[in-house]
Amino acid sequence: MSTATYEKVRHLIPEVEWAVFEPEIEAIEALKREHDAVILAHNYMTPEVFHGVADIVGDSLALAREAQHVTAGTIVLAGVHFMAETAKLLNPAKRVLLPDLRSGCSLAESITPEDIAELRRQHPGVPVVTYVNTSAAVKAASDICCTSGNAVEIIESLGVDRVIMIPDQYLARNIAARTGVEVITHPGACEVHERFTPADIDDIRSGNPGVTVIAHPECPPNVVAASDFSGSTAQMIDFVGQVSRAGVPDAGGRRKVALITECSMSDNVAAEHPDVDFVRPCNLCPHMKRNTLTAIRRSLELGQHEITLDPTLEAPARRAIERMLAVK
Repeated sequence: MSTATYEKVRHLIPEVEWAVFEPEIEAIEALKREHDAVILAHNYMTPEVFHGVADIVGDSLALAREAQHVTAGTIVLAGVHFMAETAKLLNPAKRVLLPDLRSGCSLAESITPEDIAELRRQHPGVPVVTYVNTSAAVKAASDICCTSGNAVEIIESLGVDRVIMIPDQYLARNIAARTGVEVITHPGACEVHERFTPADIDDIRSGNPGVTVIAHPECPPNVVAASDFSGSTAQMIDFVGQVSRAGVPDAGGRRKVALITECSMSDNVAAEHPDVDFVRPCNLCPHMKRNTLTAIRRSLELGQHEITLDPTLEAPARRAIERMLAVK
């Protein structure tokens, strides 16, 4: 057993369960060496993936940035399809693998290049800011990309009074409230975050006095307004660190945090902050959960599923991402 790895997750995963994961973890580590591969894992991965086999972890912005600096010949993206496409766009000479092709995204599926063409027709001259949770084809039809972590900076960098921000209607409205820029929206939503309600926040607070509520900006605006802080998954993690250091303790001397986002993220952050008690309103992303240890091992063993891109889309899609990365 890898003692150092298991110590981080001991209070999350029973030893008997970890013993089941360990042979898969050891096999994956050997396959990474054999195939000159690294694993990039999103914050929503389960702890045995996030802490057990991932080489680089983070939110979509961090993974996009780190993908540029990968030296290995193969990238395994433990996340969803649009993330693997983004990694391929930034590393066209590398092999990029997605463990399960069914790992989609409700946001990516809610918008098409034709939708963008219609929005441009209705609002001529207004720049299109596209969330990274979209296909390469949609990115190629856009002016610039953004993530939940840099959307404010991206919009403000454009120096305009109006933008088209797609496809997440809730993220767009939350960002509009922070920038003062008029935002034209599209009716897309994250199937995980749109399920949260202000009543959920009320229930959490009533059952956990002194709890700090931290919401993802893909949640509806009334949920964000009912929370203490809102930010990307990376910003949420940073804020948990602030709570850990300076939050108000309960009668037992513990700090409490509720992360209003995908359920597994609480487990991964809890491994870094064992001094914090996490209230877990558990909405799971079915797509992220397809990235099991078994799926990752098979991906490396069989070289599946390799991401390829339409050559006509690569340059414009890459340009939209690189414009984003150049801002911050």
